[in-house]
Amino acid sequence: MSKAIPVKLTTDEIEMLVDALEVDLDGYVEAAKEARGNNRRDDVATFTEAATRIQALKAKLQDLVED
Repeated sequence: MSKAIPVKLTTDEIEMLVDALEVDLDGYVEAAKEARGNNRRDDVATFTEAATRIQALKAKLQDLVED
């Protein structure tokens, strides 16, 4: 498991990270769709896993801003 590293960020900085993750997430979702259309199952799994992990991190950061 990864080691937790405490980092102090402003809400603006967290919102910037959330925005960047949203763009990254969109890219992986599109890549998974394209891979699915080209029947590249390994790529679909890889891109889907990346999208899922990005979504989880994005949600975690959004929760910090909404508190």
